[in-house]
Amino acid sequence: MGSAGMILAGDVGGTKTDLTLMTVEGNRLVTRAQASFSSPNYPSLEAILREFLQQHRPESVLYACFGVPGPVVQGSCVTTNLGWVVELRKVQQALNSERVALLNDLEAMGYGVADLIPDQLLVLNAGWPWPEANAAIIAAGTGLGEAILFWDGRQHRPVASEGGHTDFAPRTPLEMDFLRYALARLGHVSYDHVVSGPGLHLIYCFLRDTGKAEEPAWLAEKLGRGDPSAAITEVALAGQVELCVQALDMFVSFYGAEAGNLALKTLARAGIYLGGGIAPKILTKLQDGTFMRAFTAKGRMSALVSEIPVRVILEPKTALHGAARYAAQQAGCLS
Repeated sequence: MGSAGMILAGDVGGTKTDLTLMTVEGNRLVTRAQASFSSPNYPSLEAILREFLQQHRPESVLYACFGVPGPVVQGSCVTTNLGWVVELRKVQQALNSERVALLNDLEAMGYGVADLIPDQLLVLNAGWPWPEANAAIIAAGTGLGEAILFWDGRQHRPVASEGGHTDFAPRTPLEMDFLRYALARLGHVSYDHVVSGPGLHLIYCFLRDTGKAEEPAWLAEKLGRGDPSAAITEVALAGQVELCVQALDMFVSFYGAEAGNLALKTLARAGIYLGGGIAPKILTKLQDGTFMRAFTAKGRMSALVSEIPVRVILEPKTALHGAARYAAQQAGCLS
């Protein structure tokens, strides 16, 4: 590529891994190269890095940072929904540099939130923002990620969390039946099992298997051909099959309930952000009131939670840009 002094960043996911090379111009990051890779098709992050760098050949990398889907403990991450172990030492060896950082993927997204402009956000609840307070991110995709944006008195500092793996809590008799169904299949049921792509399919199977609605033969065939969650979403948004409509409704209600839980646990008066790949695909459903009813149904705390702003992140590369921002800060190129 022939460009010196570049920032290398990555957003690792269970479905895909995005990589980028950026330069810092003034106080902003400028993309010089970017590529997306199907994560399950590679044995490791290092294999993807070698292919990417062979294609683009930067003269030097000032600093590298990768957001990874799971807890980073002592420089190592056993990825939650991907069969990789990402080790800082091995990534450093692949890049021939010690100037490398691993962040939880939602922590990386937190660094990217600061750069979002209004056009990259959809407001679900305007609320009464209190900027000098905590915020939080909840992101449903292949799994469910959560992160805290802690207000330190001057700025928001992203803090990693594995809150998506906390125990799922039913709120209605129907949801109690769902929990019993899920327990029989999974043994332990977390929000990650429910508010995620596989979770939507699980909800669908519960409604089908317990006779809440019928599954047409053509739909069963469609689900068997590709990603069942994507198919359920497509059919639900088109209003074609009641079974899919009910499944998406339950899913969005679960999403809103857990987002409200996160808002209470972090007292996120500055706002809750919805990240991940699912929310932008179901915007019309998120806007129909189902999400916010579940978000605000918190008993004595309902009035408090109703004042918390809720925004959907529309920019799909927020975590990637956040990882790049963190790398540039560590390299001393950005404040």
